[in-house]
Amino acid sequence: METEVFDYVIVGAGSAGSVLANRLTEDGRHRVLLLEYGGSDRSLFIQMPSALSIPMNMPKYDWGYETEPEPGLGGRRLHCPRGKVIGGSSSINGMVYIRGNPLDFDRWEEEGASGWGYRHVLPYFRRAECREEGGDEYRGDAGPLHTSYGRLANPLYRVFIEAAKAAGYPETADVNGYQQEGFGRFDMTVHRGVRWSAARAYLRPALRRPNLVLRTHAAARRILFEGKRAVGLRYFWRGREREARVGREVILSAGPIASPQLLKLSGVGPAEELRAFEIPVVHHLPAVGENLQDHLEFYFQMACTQPITLYKWMSLPRRMMIALQWLLFRNGLGATNHFETGGFIRSRPGIKYPDIQYHFLPLAVAYDGSTLAREHGFQVHVGPMRSKSRGYVRLASPDPSARPRIRFNYLSHPDDLVEMRACVRLTREIFAQAPFDPYRGREIQPGADVVTEAAIDEFIRAKVESAYHPSCSCRMGDPSDPGAVVDPETRVIGLAGLRVVDSSIMPSITTGNLNAPTIMIAEKAADHILGRPLLAPSNAPYYVAPNWENAQR
Repeated sequence: METEVFDYVIVGAGSAGSVLANRLTEDGRHRVLLLEYGGSDRSLFIQMPSALSIPMNMPKYDWGYETEPEPGLGGRRLHCPRGKVIGGSSSINGMVYIRGNPLDFDRWEEEGASGWGYRHVLPYFRRAECREEGGDEYRGDAGPLHTSYGRLANPLYRVFIEAAKAAGYPETADVNGYQQEGFGRFDMTVHRGVRWSAARAYLRPALRRPNLVLRTHAAARRILFEGKRAVGLRYFWRGREREARVGREVILSAGPIASPQLLKLSGVGPAEELRAFEIPVVHHLPAVGENLQDHLEFYFQMACTQPITLYKWMSLPRRMMIALQWLLFRNGLGATNHFETGGFIRSRPGIKYPDIQYHFLPLAVAYDGSTLAREHGFQVHVGPMRSKSRGYVRLASPDPSARPRIRFNYLSHPDDLVEMRACVRLTREIFAQAPFDPYRGREIQPGADVVTEAAIDEFIRAKVESAYHPSCSCRMGDPSDPGAVVDPETRVIGLAGLRVVDSSIMPSITTGNLNAPTIMIAEKAADHILGRPLLAPSNAPYYVAPNWENAQR
C-alpha cells in the first residue's frame, strides 16, 4: 500500500477544513494533506448566489442525507443537506452570515468550553471577516471572508422592518455587532456578486503553496492508531487504498454527520455500539455522535395584493434573463441570496436573549425550491433557536460507504412546541401591522383558520422543515465531562494526535446560521493546533434587553 508522510492530514475541505488548510500552511513550515470526497466548486449553480436552492438538491454536490422517521413529525423523514464539494456546505448554503448572540458563547464557557466566551471568540470573527462597509470593534475589514449587504431594492424588505417596529420591536443597525436583538439588514457571504465560500476565501489562495496537497474524490476509511495515538489515515483515492502518516496530527473537519461516523468506524465511540458492528474498540468515548442539534423553521406565507414581489421573475425566460445579467455583469437579482432583512426576538418574558429568528423573503416559495410560487406573496422563515430536543448520529453498518443513522428527535421536548406556537402568534402580529396594509392579502400558510393550539401543533408537525443547521454531535467540553468528545483545544479526549474541528464540536447550537461560527471555530482552533498565542480578548460590550425578566419586547 502506498504510504506518504505529512505533518497534518485534514479530512474535509468544507467551512472548517478550508480555514485550517490555509492557516496551517501559511508560514511554510508544515506539509498538509487535505482530503475531500467531492469535486470542483466552479459550477454556475454554486457561484451565482440566487441559484442557492439548486446545488443543495444535486447528488453531485450534496451527500443526500436523510433523517430516520422523526416521531415528533408524524414519522416524516427530513432532508439533511451536506456539501459534497470543495467548500463543503459553504458552497451550497444560503450564504446568510450570522455570528450568533454573544451570550451563546458565554454559555459555551458555562458548558465546559473554557476560553470560548464571547470576549475570546470575537477577535477570531474579526480576523476572519472583510466587511464591505468596513470594520469596527465588532466587525473585521481585512480578513479572507468577504461579507456584504443586499441592495434592499424591493420595498417589502423595508416594510418588514417597519412593521416589526410598529409591533414594538427595535431596529438594530447590525445583528452581528453590539445588538443582535431586533430587526435589520442581514449580511451575506457574497463578494462582487459571487458566492464567497470558505473555498474562495481560504482554500484557493492556499493552493498556491507547495506545502498544501489537495486530493478530491478521496474517501476517508479510518484513522490509524498506535495505542492511543493517531498516526495516520487510510483513504481510497483513484481506485486504490492509500495511507497518509502524520508527524503531528489527524484533524477531522468532515462535519456534524461524517466526523462522528469516521470516529466510530475507527474505533472511537460508545464501546457497545462499536462491538455490535464488530469494530475493535480503540477508545470508549460514549458521547461521540450524541447531542445532535438543529434549527427547525416553517414558512409563514402571505399573499401580496401588489405585483411587486419576486414572483414576476419566476418564469423561465425571466430567470434566464437574471442568469444572463449575472453572467455578464455579476449584478442584478442573481447577485443576492434574497434574505436581505430579518430579525431576532424573544418568545416570552424571562428569556434573556433572542430565541426566535426571522429571515424575510419577498416571495412565497419553499427554500429548497421544491415548490414554486403560484402567486405574488412574501414570507418569513421563522423558528426557535435553542431547541431542547437532542438527537444522534449512529452507525448503520461498518461499511464506510454506508450512510449513518441520523435522528434529531425534533419536537421531542415539550418546550419546543411552546416556542413554535409563539412563532405563529408573534408573526401574525407583525404581518398585521399598518406598514403591511397596502400589500397584505390572505394568509397562505398556516392559514387564517389555524388558530387553536391543536391546529397549530398539527400544522407545525406537518409543515416544519430543517433550517439545515446540524451541529453539536462531538461536543466540546471539560475533559472530565462524560458528555464531551473534544477538550477546549479541540483535541479528542483520551487520545493523542487527533482533533475534531467543525460545527460538531459546538457545545450547544448558536442563535442564528452556522457558517460564520464554524469558520470562527477553525480560525481559533488553528492557533491551538500550532501552539500560537491566542488573540487578545475583546472588551466590547453587547446588548441585553434591560426588561428581559418581565417583558417580551
